[in-house]
Amino acid sequence: MANLKEIRNRITSVQSTMQITSAMKMVSAAKLKKAQDAITAMRPYAEKLTELLQNLSATLDGEVGGSFTSQREIKKVLVVAITSNRGLAGAFNTNVIKQVKTVAEQYEGKQVDVYAIGKKGNDVLKKTNTVISNQTTIFDHLTFENVAQIADELTELFTSGAYDKIEIVYNQFKNAATQIVQTEQFLPLAPVKSDKAASSGDYLFEPTKEEIVLTLIPKSLKTQLYKAIRDSFASEHGARMTAMHKATDNATDLRNQLKLTYNKARQAAITNEILEIVGGAEALKG
Repeated sequence: MANLKEIRNRITSVQSTMQITSAMKMVSAAKLKKAQDAITAMRPYAEKLTELLQNLSATLDGEVGGSFTSQREIKKVLVVAITSNRGLAGAFNTNVIKQVKTVAEQYEGKQVDVYAIGKKGNDVLKKTNTVISNQTTIFDHLTFENVAQIADELTELFTSGAYDKIEIVYNQFKNAATQIVQTEQFLPLAPVKSDKAASSGDYLFEPTKEEIVLTLIPKSLKTQLYKAIRDSFASEHGARMTAMHKATDNATDLRNQLKLTYNKARQAAITNEILEIVGGAEALKG
């Protein structure tokens, strides 16, 4: 009977786990809808802003990006790792951490530091890399204004010469079941190329093209970082929803197996009791 009690306890434990994973799945599904709508609505704006900047830059002679396009000898690299504050999201955080380490290996012999956005990335990467900052509260109030402050800080680190290159590693949202790890160059801005010949008579500019480009560059950098964090935020909920769905299915299978084992053990115990009673009765007759 002790064996039966142990199986019953395991069944109860698995059922409790199922309730937790099912609830987490529903919460993530609800948050995913809002996060997905936000990144879907933002992408056209971010792409159009980049296109506008490229079109303007293509019509200008020489470099107009100033310190934003300064190509220096790479001695110090900063990698911005965007992860989550919580786990139970499958390989969501692990994939970003692996990619950060891969990027660091590409700059062997250089100083590679990490700017962590999210607790999980910081907890792991600080063991092997120098983490200069850890932003964990950004996901509590994910607004453009809050992200813009981080973008300004990163820009200052580059323009001041503290780092010669800044890259962003994050999960790009494709759908609830698929997240694609991306590595994007944040600074310096890559040289702008255009396949189309620039037309000087299409637009009237006020102020000058140069001033417009220099105004758009900081705006574009803030938008790029905001889009990356938004992508990561939506990917997190998609990954967690998928992981909790699989966990619930696995728990269901385990519960069913335990119930089958319990019924077989109970049936065997009852059969043994009947045999003992019959054997005792036969002994009394003898």
